[in-house]
Amino acid sequence: MFFRKKGWLRKEYDEKLLLQIEELKANWKNQSTLVEKSFDITEEAISDAKLAEAKYFFLFKEAKKRNVTVRY
Repeated sequence: MFFRKKGWLRKEYDEKLLLQIEELKANWKNQSTLVEKSFDITEEAISDAKLAEAKYFFLFKEAKKRNVTVRY
C-alpha cells in the first residue's frame, strides 16, 4: 500500500487531460464556425470564441509541458 508506483495517477490525469483537450477543440471549432457563418456577429459570440480558443491552447500547452503523447 505504501510502496505503490505513482505512475498510475499520472496516467489517469493525462487521460483526463486528453479528453478535455478533445472536447475543447470541438467547442472551439463550433464557436469559430458560428462566428464565421453568422450575419450579425455579437460581441458575446466573439468573446465566447476567443475564450474557447484560449482554453484549448492553455490545455494544449499543459499537455506539451507534461510530455503527454497520444497513442491510438
